[in-house]
Parts: sequence; C-alpha cells; structure tokens
Amino acid sequence: MSITVTLVIIAVTVLISWQAFGNRDLFLKFMHYPYEEQRDKEYYRWVTSIFLHGSWPHLLINMFVLWSFGTFIEGAFVQLFGATMGRINFLALYILSGVFADIPTYFKHKDNQGFSSVGASGATSGIMFAFALLLPWEMIYLFGVIPIPAIIAAVLYLVYSSYASKQEEGSRIDHEAHFWGAVFGFVFTIALKPELFSRFIDELVNGIPF
Repeated sequence: MSITVTLVIIAVTVLISWQAFGNRDLFLKFMHYPYEEQRDKEYYRWVTSIFLHGSWPHLLINMFVLWSFGTFIEGAFVQLFGATMGRINFLALYILSGVFADIPTYFKHKDNQGFSSVGASGATSGIMFAFALLLPWEMIYLFGVIPIPAIIAAVLYLVYSSYASKQEEGSRIDHEAHFWGAVFGFVFTIALKPELFSRFIDELVNGIPF
C-alpha cells in the first residue's frame, strides 16, 4: 500500500489524540477554546483541535469517515490537478475545512468560558461534501447498512446539523462546525476548479438514478 496524504493525516491524528488521552495539559492546549483564543490570540487552536479527539470511539469514527471518503477525494484531486498539486489541494481542503468550521463558533462563544470542542468532524465534513459534489448520485451507506445517494445524505446532513446546532446548549457536539465545514468543503472544491459546478448540475439533472 502506498503512503497517501489521507494515511498520513490519520497517523498524525491518532498519534496526537492518543498522546492527549493521557496528557491533560496537551489536551487543554490543543482544543478549540474560543475564550482563550480571543484572550491570548491562540488561533493556532483552529488547526490543532482538528487532530484532537475526546475518546477512542470519537477518534475511530472520524478516521473511518476520513479513510472512506478521503481516499477517493485524494485520488480524484490527483487526477484533476496532478500528483503534487492534487495532494496539496487535498491537504488544504481538509485543514481549511476544519479551520473554517471553528471560526463561526469562535465568534459565537469568544466570551463564553464554558464552551470548547475538539475533533476532525468539520474537516471530514468538508471531505464528504467534496465527494457529494463529484459523485452526487453515488450510493453511500448510513450506519453501514442504509443505502442513500450522496447528495440526499448531504442535504439531510446540513438540515440536521443546522437544527442540532440550535439545540446544542450543554451538548459536547459542535454541530455548527459540522455544518460550516461541509459548506466550506463544497465551495472550496468548486473554487479550485469552477467547471466542477457545471458538471455537478449536469449530474443532478441527467444522472438521476430513476
């Protein structure tokens, strides 16, 4: 198996998360914490929090999603942009989706000492929505069993994330980050290659599997 950017991201994320499970100081220093980010200008947390997870199940779910969708998107980017730029663009998609996912909650919670979040869900959401852009009618399997077209799953994901973000008082899940990471991944991929949007519309209209 060749070494890919996807596998490197997974390895780095597992290593950092595993270290932080037993190192509270590292966990506190790397997590997305808008109050500290504003007070001490610690904006690096928008990046480090992507590689940090709260538990093994949290980590394994996100890394499974990244491996499932990231492997395809990285390969597609290599075909679209060439070997070097394809991998650079894929890495940019992942990191920037995670960063952009944190920005809305930064402004929303910068005066709230009680809010913090960790995890790659914003970044993986960006990868999933790049997949929906490229293959809108491809069947994916919710919970590993329920088949649903990628574009339908994407719309339901946005609706649920938007709804859940309004109900998340006291929740440890940053649904708002999921929403904005997904939106960024979709828009960023189009910005890299604008003709993909026309292809997406054509797929929606002409590729409906009925």
